Amino acid sequence: MSRPDARRALVVRGLLSLGVLVASAFAVLTVPPRLGLDLRGGTQIVLETPSDATADATDRAMEVLRRRVDGLGVAEPVLARSGDHRIVVELPGLQDPAEAVEVLGRTAQLAVRPVTGPGSSPTPDGDSVGLGDVVLTGEGIEDARATPDQRGAGHVVGVDFRGDAPATWQRVTAEAACAPPGDPRRRVAFVLDGEVVSAPQVDPSVVCGTGMIGDGTRITGRFTRAEAEELALVIRSGALPVPVEVVEQRTVGPTLGAEAIDASARAAVLGVALTGLFLVFAYRLAGLVAVLALVGYAGVAYAALLAVGATLTLPGLAGFVLAIGMAVDANVLVFERSREEYARRKRLPRSVDQGFRGAVGAVADSNITTLLAAGLLFWLATGPVKGFGVTLVIGVLASLFSALVLTRVLLRLVMPLLEKRPRWSGLHSLGRVRPWLTARGIKLYRNPRRPLLVAGLVLLVAVAGLLVRGLELGVEFTGGRVLEFTATSADVGRVRAELASAGFADAVVVNAGDGLSVRTGPVDPAAATRIGEAVDRATGGAEKVGDELIGPSLGAELRRDALIALAVAVAAQLAYLAVRFDWRLGLATVVALVADVVVLVGAFAWLGKTADAVFLAAVLTVIGYSVNDSVVVFDRVRELRRTRAPFPDVVSDAVLQTLPRTVNTGIGVLFVLAALLLFGDGSLADFAAALLIGLVAGTVSTVLTAAPVAIALEER
Repeated sequence: MSRPDARRALVVRGLLSLGVLVASAFAVLTVPPRLGLDLRGGTQIVLETPSDATADATDRAMEVLRRRVDGLGVAEPVLARSGDHRIVVELPGLQDPAEAVEVLGRTAQLAVRPVTGPGSSPTPDGDSVGLGDVVLTGEGIEDARATPDQRGAGHVVGVDFRGDAPATWQRVTAEAACAPPGDPRRRVAFVLDGEVVSAPQVDPSVVCGTGMIGDGTRITGRFTRAEAEELALVIRSGALPVPVEVVEQRTVGPTLGAEAIDASARAAVLGVALTGLFLVFAYRLAGLVAVLALVGYAGVAYAALLAVGATLTLPGLAGFVLAIGMAVDANVLVFERSREEYARRKRLPRSVDQGFRGAVGAVADSNITTLLAAGLLFWLATGPVKGFGVTLVIGVLASLFSALVLTRVLLRLVMPLLEKRPRWSGLHSLGRVRPWLTARGIKLYRNPRRPLLVAGLVLLVAVAGLLVRGLELGVEFTGGRVLEFTATSADVGRVRAELASAGFADAVVVNAGDGLSVRTGPVDPAAATRIGEAVDRATGGAEKVGDELIGPSLGAELRRDALIALAVAVAAQLAYLAVRFDWRLGLATVVALVADVVVLVGAFAWLGKTADAVFLAAVLTVIGYSVNDSVVVFDRVRELRRTRAPFPDVVSDAVLQTLPRTVNTGIGVLFVLAALLLFGDGSLADFAAALLIGLVAGTVSTVLTAAPVAIALEER
């Protein structure tokens, strides 16, 4: 590229960078973040319509539920469709979901039916009546409200009609008025969900054949104020066209959410600070430029999340912090390529340009594989894990902008200074490790069976963990209820004994940070209340900060979706790598990533940790990272094959030449994960632990599994 063309390209990249940064700053300053319920506290309820219900019926049910939620008085509720048969209801700030579940779940099939005489349907007055055909439904109701009964008999519900309902009501009461006072046939029954809630007589003043004229009436039944208000709310919000079932429920206390935000913020600050110090130590002024680009990356990624209206959840924050560490990889790839070019050319500006061009292929391949895993999270997962997938996708795209555009512009701006003093750049030498390895003529794969044997032994240990200890699945995959409590004194043995005496002998009690968690089968809200009372007695005072309910059918579905996600992830990675590389290199990469997943799952089995939805997010992230590491090595293999050296020597040289990148990237991610593990608690700490295991396994498997398998396939 000529000098004028280079200047024009720099101007274009500079203007692009400035525009993106200004837009990001505007979004950060003006758009408030949307926090998930696990961060701000509240209740999420997932309702499911029958399998034979149409999408239109689910839509109409959602509108009815929206009116009911408005009647609950919850600030900023959120209702959204999930597939054809599920409705997700988020109720911020609501800590006791029992009332919400009761109101939302009632089908409220209100019907007005004439009384035909004595019968088998009991009334609130204590007698029984026979019912005629339905003459009016809840669709004819305009409004309903609870008011005190002027006769002093509790409360009544005033009902306003709409459409043709007033005429129908007049006709029904005109026919009933023809029966003498005291005759059951002079009554009209209001039936809710098949139960007679009121069966008042038509007033004696109403003349036969005339009926009650007006746009409304009253439902009497000696209701208390609470009963009348609840009945009015259900009638006012309308009748659900189809019944709904609660299949999932999550409640998070605001204190727990605030602690999660603080932990993630501390982890982000510490992780970025340590990563920045390491980059400056390893690459000097170029490392400082990368740190500035990473700060820009964080702003761009956060602004993009705000711009698309993404909901920030706990796994989403973890994904954001993790993506900061992974963004280091693209910068390290560029810097290592620039070092190689400078060793040949001794001209820093040209070497940096060639470094960016040479790293584009590896950067693109490694990020596309990560995007595949993140896209699967968004496509197949639900709830918070879907938010993690969105965060990771945006993080990967922002890291590409940071490394390939922003870092390049900043390096060009300081290039006049670096050209005079190349040693300041940190790109003037290959470092110490790589020349030391090259000077010794190390050949890693003279006998490729040895590393495969070591990898096989590690896999046997992991599989033994699954066979001996078994993998403990979370309620997301098994169905059940998990209640989390904070308590000043949490004696697990005493809590177990108290729960057993309360009738919950099968409950699993474990310590969880400053409190404990109790896991049972899918119990109802009343049973959950008794569990809370038992824990309170055993601990001398406990506060419920979390409540999660997963129905058995949903648990089975999530297990199936998890297996599908893993299978599709592996197939997608293999298909992409088979097209981008030689099919044997692609197959070797997939073998290594499967081994990484087995090692991670086996490690969790040995450690006795619970595999939940956040663990699934970690597994899919490890898949992306594992492929990312193998892709960088095999990209160098593809380049070195032109030398026509023996293939085992080519693979060995590729591993050794990319070792500085592997180590430096690993250290950058390690700092971030260590910060998450240090400051995180509960699922956040388990997430960091899973990724730490995956980081080590993914790095080692490239050397011990992917490379030897590629050599074996090449020989055959």
